[in-house]
Amino acid sequence: MATPVKVYGPTLSTAVSRVLACLLEKNVQFQLIPVNMAKGEHKRPDYLKIQPFGQVPAYQDEDITLFESRSINRYICDKYGSQGNKGLYGTNPLEKASIDQWIEAEGQSFNPPSSVLVFQLAFAPRMKIKQDENLIRQNEEKLKKVLDVYEKRLGDSQYLAGDEFTLADLSHLPNIQYLVNGTDRAELFTSRENVGRWWGEISSRESWKKVVEMQTSPPPS
Repeated sequence: MATPVKVYGPTLSTAVSRVLACLLEKNVQFQLIPVNMAKGEHKRPDYLKIQPFGQVPAYQDEDITLFESRSINRYICDKYGSQGNKGLYGTNPLEKASIDQWIEAEGQSFNPPSSVLVFQLAFAPRMKIKQDENLIRQNEEKLKKVLDVYEKRLGDSQYLAGDEFTLADLSHLPNIQYLVNGTDRAELFTSRENVGRWWGEISSRESWKKVVEMQTSPPPS
């Protein structure tokens, strides 16, 4: 039996959940090793040996240690190309180029404003941190402009990189999950016909349902 890969970090982390979704899509065995950031476990010397920047996630297998969720997912798809969802990262250079283009859009255009909103609207109240209304308003406007682009794109194709679910779509799941289900801003997505249809399809995948279940289930004692 193959040795499970190791993923370090809390399931509530958007970056960690992005990697878990990819591993589940590819049917790769993994061991999730929780890192309690509230207790400063990400700053401990033993963890810093694995992830020198003290962030999550960290990914380890017998060949490599990786730190950034999107790079981890590309690596997983390349290494385990023959199993699970074989088209998750495309099957030829043209498909991969299109997927990479939309992963880049997610990382550069979608993630910055949506991450601010996730923190301000979903996490700040839990942490008893005062919300910054100006920051919320500014980033909501930025996100609306991105989603307008997505709305047009998703009118031309079922998914961002074409007519198949890929890493381009998967990369968006964690932040949208928080904004739709953990804040009062769901209409940013559901009010847009094509974006709303797309979100319904990608969030109903069994891989993502399992990730959400991991987030809501108490850790083993």
